[in-house]
Amino acid sequence: MDPKVKAASISVISNTSLLILKLIVGAITGSVSILSAAMDSLNDLAASIIAFFSVRASDAPADLEHPYGHGKIENISAGIQAMLIFFAALYIIYEAVDKILNPRPVQAIAFGLVVIGITAVVDVFVSRYLLKVASETDSAAIRADAYHLTTDVWTSIGVFLGLLIVWATGVQLFDSIVALGVAATILNVAFRLTIESTNMLLDIRLPEEEIKQLQHEVMSTPKVVGFHRLRARKVGSAREIDYHLILPSSMPVARAHIIAQEIEDRMQQRFPNTTVVTHIEPNTPDIIGEPNTTMRTHSARRKTQAPIVKNRRRGQQRLA
Repeated sequence: MDPKVKAASISVISNTSLLILKLIVGAITGSVSILSAAMDSLNDLAASIIAFFSVRASDAPADLEHPYGHGKIENISAGIQAMLIFFAALYIIYEAVDKILNPRPVQAIAFGLVVIGITAVVDVFVSRYLLKVASETDSAAIRADAYHLTTDVWTSIGVFLGLLIVWATGVQLFDSIVALGVAATILNVAFRLTIESTNMLLDIRLPEEEIKQLQHEVMSTPKVVGFHRLRARKVGSAREIDYHLILPSSMPVARAHIIAQEIEDRMQQRFPNTTVVTHIEPNTPDIIGEPNTTMRTHSARRKTQAPIVKNRRRGQQRLA
């Protein structure tokens, strides 16, 4: 089974079990913080189901209607999950405020503490597993699902502490205060996830560290004069890169193709699931004179124009 599909399946099973457990305990204890945790688990379940279907759909190969593949389905999935988290937080706030205005006692606190403690431990292990799979597969959908469960961990810890305080002091208000704190944490996660998924849909370029690695692969190649017009974006778990490679104008086409292919192969080794498109250009003055052109120099500095020197033997001009 595909690692992403397996991870999403485990998340669905885990969230279903924890949701049922929290709903039962919430009904028995009457704790708004436990019910808010159950609501969070309901969102986690919805998110994991969305992730399950999105990772399967995003891995479908490119077709006539979608020549660039289906990778952005994962980014759309992450955006939907962010909205679910946001609405969950609003619901928790509503329930907490309602209980402050209309106090209701919390029952069977010890039972609630045990169950919430168990769910927190389960969520820790499952969320860490999902983050590991997300890191290995670079899946936006699985990473969003992992964020959901990480939020659930903090929710469970907050609920546990709130119930503990209520049990120790008898002050029922702490139950609602903890629920509001949980809602604030969830809103923060929703905001971060929304920004991340939106950036991907808007084709924001790859992180600067990755761009530097790509540039290194180009400039560390013998015979390369320079490059420009580098564009790199993320589509789901895949990367798309295109750039203009500048080579000596006297180089045969076959040799230029081999060099370009070597660079593409190294880029794909460094970043699996990557598509690279290389446009080869000669090192003529108009080409190397373009703005933001990176040239090979002794000091490895960025230059926009290479000096021209005389070749005394042949009486011709050449590029330094």
